[in-house]
Amino acid sequence: MDPVQRQYETYPYPDRDPADEAKRLIEGSPSYPVEIDHFLFGGKRDWSKPFRALVAGGGTGDGLIMLAQKLADIGCPAEIVYMDLSTASRAVAEARAKTRGLTSITFVTDDLLAAPEHGLFDYIDCCGVLHHLPGPDSGFRALTEALAPGGGIGLMVYAPYGRTGVYPLQSALTRLVGEDAPAEQVRLARRVLDDLPDANWFSQNRLLGDHRNSEAGLYDLLLHSRDRPYTVTNLVEALAQAGLAPVSFLEPARYDPLRYLPRDDAIRERVQAIAPFDRMALAEELAGNMKTHVVYAARAGEAAEAKPSRAAAVPRLKGVSPAALARQVAAKGGFTLDSDGLTFRLDLPQTSAPLIGAIGGRSLQQIAGEAGLDWLGFSAAWAPVHEALTGFNLLHYSERARR
Repeated sequence: MDPVQRQYETYPYPDRDPADEAKRLIEGSPSYPVEIDHFLFGGKRDWSKPFRALVAGGGTGDGLIMLAQKLADIGCPAEIVYMDLSTASRAVAEARAKTRGLTSITFVTDDLLAAPEHGLFDYIDCCGVLHHLPGPDSGFRALTEALAPGGGIGLMVYAPYGRTGVYPLQSALTRLVGEDAPAEQVRLARRVLDDLPDANWFSQNRLLGDHRNSEAGLYDLLLHSRDRPYTVTNLVEALAQAGLAPVSFLEPARYDPLRYLPRDDAIRERVQAIAPFDRMALAEELAGNMKTHVVYAARAGEAAEAKPSRAAAVPRLKGVSPAALARQVAAKGGFTLDSDGLTFRLDLPQTSAPLIGAIGGRSLQQIAGEAGLDWLGFSAAWAPVHEALTGFNLLHYSERARR
């Protein structure tokens, strides 16, 4: 058996208890329908129409369950295909779907490379998989072949700098315990971790915690037999070779190098002279804390990210209530965000607080009317709200999907 398949048969990942579905829904990016609509369909998709999705390498089902539940919540006639090689992982995902009564999912045990054999898909989720394939480029191409015209992909791959210390320790543990059975590998790896020198880069990296959460987490992080990270440059090149282009990295503001540099006109000019993807690569190198890259992608010219230039666009906030955010902006002119060891300040005009508070199923035109603003005046007042909140993936536009 392939060592990666053996790993996930022994330690389905992430470690999940199907009974927990009665208590909570795990949410994240990519693959939230509001995000899918915003980044791939211009915020205009009619979710009453059929929607065919593939969850490629679905593991124990986090992305699958979120997508299926949210589509059910908005009444979308969805057909979702779950695909994974691990029968143990599939069993967990199936049990989670059964607990929730989700009936839109077809479960398939198959290789990601076989994706095109299962038809064309409006949307493909592929998170935490491509970096474990023996030939990742073949995986990227297979996903492109399975993508319907006008559709898009949400994917996640590991990034190197936020995982500093992982790869030397993976190598060390492979030398030490690589021939043992998985359970013995985990036991001995924990012994090694207990006495790992403080000078070891893994010991110094406070961004990592999967190894503390479960045996499956430890194995996936430190004992994986096939694990390659992608820089921004690597990922953009891999997408291009497969005929795809990024629509947006998440969160886009974290990929702005000026957030990590002194406010200096000479430096700003140098940054602005750098090509866009190279600027993002510079941000990754400066920030040092990116453990993964999450990106929405599509064939060049086939996806349309939503913009606030449409009066019919409907803004949706993520993770915060409009009223609470409006109060914060009115009182303090913005707020701070903590992200993997870094703190970002988002400044917003206090006068924008009423506009933020009006978010809640209304179109931009309706918000403008309620504020007594003509379209030009509203657009000027809304611009800093749009820039600050979309930059950190807190604001999206979707006419028919909702949180």
